[in-house]
Amino acid sequence: MSIQSVNPTNGKLVKKYKEDSEKHIAVKIDDTHAAWLKWRNSDFEERARLLKKTASILDQRKQELAKLMAFEMGKPLKEGIAELEKCAAVCIYYAENAKSFLEDELVKTEASKSYVSFQPLGVVLAIMPWNFPFWQLFRFLAPALMAGNCGLLKHASNVSGCAIAIEEIIRHAGFPKHVFQSLIISSTAVKQVIAHPKVKAVTLTGSTHAGVEVARQAASLLKKTVLELGGSDPYLILEDADLEQAAEICVQSRLINNGQSCIAAKRFIMVKTIEKPFLALFKQKMEAKITGDPLDARTDLGPMSRIDLRDELHAQVIANIEAGAHCLLGGEIPDPDLKHAFYTPTILTGIKKGMPAYEEELFGPVALMITAQDTEDAIRIANDTSFGLGAAVFTKNVKQGELIAKTRLDAGSCFVNTLVKSDSRLPFGGINQSGYGRELGLYGIREFVNIKTVYIK
Repeated sequence: MSIQSVNPTNGKLVKKYKEDSEKHIAVKIDDTHAAWLKWRNSDFEERARLLKKTASILDQRKQELAKLMAFEMGKPLKEGIAELEKCAAVCIYYAENAKSFLEDELVKTEASKSYVSFQPLGVVLAIMPWNFPFWQLFRFLAPALMAGNCGLLKHASNVSGCAIAIEEIIRHAGFPKHVFQSLIISSTAVKQVIAHPKVKAVTLTGSTHAGVEVARQAASLLKKTVLELGGSDPYLILEDADLEQAAEICVQSRLINNGQSCIAAKRFIMVKTIEKPFLALFKQKMEAKITGDPLDARTDLGPMSRIDLRDELHAQVIANIEAGAHCLLGGEIPDPDLKHAFYTPTILTGIKKGMPAYEEELFGPVALMITAQDTEDAIRIANDTSFGLGAAVFTKNVKQGELIAKTRLDAGSCFVNTLVKSDSRLPFGGINQSGYGRELGLYGIREFVNIKTVYIK
């Protein structure tokens, strides 16, 4: 059996990869567990030294690795380079902070000494998507390695080259053999890995459906999971917002990774009084984006990652137009006779409850415009969703914006007058159908540890 990577720009085969056999999978798990038995006893200084070396390699190879992403999933070079720089930054962040994050916490009791200790769990399986093939993995791996855990990666099949490159980087940085390994397997083999007694926990970034399946199996085996799932992030544009600034930021967020991002803005909820001027600005800025070859420095948007995913998105757009939405921009497959995964930036207006887009996540360069009567109505619409990953509010009244972000919007990350994004220093994750658990920051490194009480009489 083989797994293949196809260039979404032209439909040509990038490379075929031999799939790991059941026997090979078992050997890799055993080897990583054996590596963990030693790695768990390494000191923070050694872990930090190796992670800083990893950051250096990422920086040195960023041009080459960005090109690999462009070939495998269509990311423009400048976005790929930015992604790799962010990976290097998260390595430095945890190299410099993990020791303090995991220091024993003294608790005064009747004991002569009592405290909380944070000890590594063991081998953690990471199931990762194609949209940010390096960042999604490194935001898990950097804290995991610093905590004394080891990792196995099941990457999306279309970015197997990226998965292999990550394993090479960790090895070249000097980490002990088998501390981190990539599994070249299809989704059908994941259950075998989760079920293995030496795999102690699972982290997944992906669809809500995939998260439910992984959580169900892991729970049946009493294994810890962290799930970062889908999102349909609402961006509220209130009547006192700086419309020029809001439109610029909203377009930027909607088109992150060509709209293929869980935390990209999806639903734009406009208070009625500013609907027309905001739409005009939004359309102008969407039209200005250049779609083309991801290897061209002028390109803003490359192709979507796969032809089948582009076709699914287009079907969603058509279904919403048939349900009464108006297509203000785009809604077309350019040069449909050619083999590619390009899609034109699209704006759908008049989205209402009952239309498919009101409930579904559209994973691509499609903006959904919803009109609210006032601020309270905008908040109601924002929360009228099964998701809960991120949200943003735009207003010149910063105090009101903060109050709405803090207490009124149901999401894991809420931003005021800027786009939702992940940051090494802050916890990131969702609620409801967007998952549970946190990555990054202090809370992220403590997800996969044994929070152990030590009590001395």
